[in-house]
Amino acid sequence: MGAGELHGRKAEEDAIAELLAGARAGTSSSLVLRGDPGIGKTALLDHAAATAGDLRLVRGTGVEFEAELPFSGLQLLLRPALGSLAALPAPQRAALEAAFGLGPAAESEPMLVGLAVLSLLAEHADGTGLLCLVDDAQWLDRASRDALLFAARRLHAEGVVMIFAARDGEGSFTAPGLAELRLSGLAPEAAAALLDRHPLAPAVRYRLLAEAGGNPLALLELPAALAAEGGSVFSPGAFPLTSRLQLAFHGQVSRMTRACQSLLLVAAVDETGELAVILRAAAALDAAVDDLSPAEQAGLVLRGDAEGTTIRFRHPLIRAAVYQRAPLGQRLAVHRALAAALDSPEHVNRRAWHLAAAATGADEEAAAALERTAARARERSGYEAAAAAYERAARLSVEPDARAHREALAAEAALEAGDLERAKSLGGRASRWLDKDLSVNARIAQVRALADFWQGSYPAAHRLMLDGAELIRDTDPGQAAVMLTQAVHTSWYLGESQLAATLDLLAALPLADADPLAPVEPYLRHLVRGRSERPPPLGETLAAVRLRGRTPDQVLMILCGAALALGQDADAHELATSVAAGHRARGGAGRLPTVLFFVAESEVFTGRHLDALATATEALQLARDTGQQQWVSQFSSVLAYLDAARGDEAACRSNAEEGLAGAAAGAISAGAPWAHWSLGLLDLGLGRAATALARFERLTREPMRHHICATRSTPDLVESAVRVGTPERAAEPLARFERWVSSVQQQWADALLLRCRALVAADDNQAQALYTEALQLHDQDGRALEYARTALLYGEWLRRARRKAEARGWLNEAIEVFDRFGMRPWAERARGELTATGAQDEGSKPAEGAAIGLTPQELQIARLAAQGMSNRDIAAQLFLSHRTVGYHLYKAYPKLGIVSRSELKKLEL
Repeated sequence: MGAGELHGRKAEEDAIAELLAGARAGTSSSLVLRGDPGIGKTALLDHAAATAGDLRLVRGTGVEFEAELPFSGLQLLLRPALGSLAALPAPQRAALEAAFGLGPAAESEPMLVGLAVLSLLAEHADGTGLLCLVDDAQWLDRASRDALLFAARRLHAEGVVMIFAARDGEGSFTAPGLAELRLSGLAPEAAAALLDRHPLAPAVRYRLLAEAGGNPLALLELPAALAAEGGSVFSPGAFPLTSRLQLAFHGQVSRMTRACQSLLLVAAVDETGELAVILRAAAALDAAVDDLSPAEQAGLVLRGDAEGTTIRFRHPLIRAAVYQRAPLGQRLAVHRALAAALDSPEHVNRRAWHLAAAATGADEEAAAALERTAARARERSGYEAAAAAYERAARLSVEPDARAHREALAAEAALEAGDLERAKSLGGRASRWLDKDLSVNARIAQVRALADFWQGSYPAAHRLMLDGAELIRDTDPGQAAVMLTQAVHTSWYLGESQLAATLDLLAALPLADADPLAPVEPYLRHLVRGRSERPPPLGETLAAVRLRGRTPDQVLMILCGAALALGQDADAHELATSVAAGHRARGGAGRLPTVLFFVAESEVFTGRHLDALATATEALQLARDTGQQQWVSQFSSVLAYLDAARGDEAACRSNAEEGLAGAAAGAISAGAPWAHWSLGLLDLGLGRAATALARFERLTREPMRHHICATRSTPDLVESAVRVGTPERAAEPLARFERWVSSVQQQWADALLLRCRALVAADDNQAQALYTEALQLHDQDGRALEYARTALLYGEWLRRARRKAEARGWLNEAIEVFDRFGMRPWAERARGELTATGAQDEGSKPAEGAAIGLTPQELQIARLAAQGMSNRDIAAQLFLSHRTVGYHLYKAYPKLGIVSRSELKKLEL
């Protein structure tokens, strides 16, 4: 049905009209239409296309039989937009060209293609707007689906509308974060109006209305089928409605000539609709182009393009009916014919899949062809397609070792695709086939361990990582060291004893001094509490590592975490920002959340809350966009801490709840330590010291007592215990904190320890001396918030000692910092103390600073623009479109009190 012919879809038409109007005004949006086959999804897409007006249009369809070919759906969809490729940044353009086979294949970050799609859509919209329609999205190949969803989630101000239509019950098109509209059957009046196109006897009309249940396709197709078949195959309730529709199409196909049926079967098995390929394959089955005429006349197939070089089925259920009615022998013959017809180099991947489909048992030729296809898919970041090809190749393998090798490759590719359950399943199957090749078994163990880790199953992940490392500790100690270093990470979530045992195993490895990981273990061993010597600076360890060669990014991230645990905040921040810059340059959106976590932690620890807010907000959205639940948990908890500092109780509790969610049996959630610290800080700031103390005490128990949050929150615990009147409850945590401060030998840590000792001091003279020394040691510029916290406590102590005049100076200094950072509860507490000294309360002051009114994303963009970066360069850095960057700058200028880009450089952002 075309525009204006829809029945009973006024609400849906209005929703689409609103999206199109937004695109014309420069606003982007996305929508997923869901529903049963024939419910009207395609008709609504047709309606959107017909009413798009001056908006540009790109349209594509997912095809079930091409789901194993990476980026096939994306290439067909974006073909009209490829003229805008030249405007993309070079890395994005190269990634998209490689994905489409238009340029040399080169390993790139998976999400770089998604970023390229975002940029290409923005360019093709060209200021006038763009409508992007995708039908049968459930059949999109995984690489195309991921790229399109990444782009859809990051659209904002480009004037692009993306509408996906996905069928219920078949395939998979999960699209969290995108708006959805579920289609139900037509209302009785609309259904009757649609059915009245056919002259029917009243009894038949009543029966069809009842059987169709408002399904538009059924109302259009079943009357003709009923007439042709005499009603015998449509007894009420005999089959589900979809099956009856397929039977209706089955009947239409059965009335075609045998040669026409053969041609239709070739078209159903082929995934592109390319007429030249279909006719070459059909020739082997004694069919020619003239045999297609009856199907065209019956409306079963339509011309796919204006040139007539492609054909398509009028409805996907026709394709399904053609394929399902064919005997197995005919299907195999068609696959063989297509494999023979696809003999040119550009069709090598499709040929491999048809060879595999034609195989009736083990077939090494088909298996080898699929393995080569998988390798090519992996080079183009089509990891899901690579996993499927390796898995099918494994099943066709003749030798058990070859099968195990290919299943191991399939497991690795599935892990790279983020399909964790499949990675674990494939790894388990591979391990059953192979028991002699220790290196392959170790690789399988590593894959399964990482899958368990990313799902939060830390005990299982840790055991697998240790077992895998043990297999190769003598034959490949370098790789064993990588695995044990990763096991340090898994042990971190299990407890101090597991951490110490893992470090012992790493120390015992027979690792050559020339190995890049040789300097890593001596640095990590300082994580075990009780060591008295000061750890070497992270910079020295990194220099020693780099002299020996390249080390995996996972190891660098563990060094970042270790540096923060050892109090080397500045070093950790420098390394993390350097690695993050590399990921941004390569388009590594999927890898960025991991490293940004360490950036955000170091910013929190040094009191740069505005920076931390911008970092954590960006990283949380990236984690959601790329499906990384572990980092969603972590960043939600970091945001909860920042909410707590500002006294925003509702936001803090909401973010902390998300951080605590998803804990697996026998382990904590990834964000649990930060969440507990956040909730404790919230209570402490709002004057609920007893509740705060209980929360902080959770961090002193296994499996969290060795975590960074447990260490860094100790001063908060001590303050809570003293305020409650039970300083003895802080004795053991304070003793641990003293040992940590002694080992890290950082001046800012010494200042915090002096504050804690002042709080529990036995006499006034000792307390005053400790407070005074702490304030002298604090870095008033680099760690202003800790200085202000100590100044507040000292001012309170002075006020209680009736030294009111002395207290006022310190309280005013604390208020100035708290106001500047927007820490309302702490500022109010300091003002209350100041009033108690008899000073005049000037009331709450707004937070100062040019950037304070900006959103986190506006702040990031303004800072990069102030550095002289163009909108396109900023977009590539932040995984946005350049139009969205321009939009945020336009919104930021009035908040900053400026009117041009040149004025940004004069501001302190």
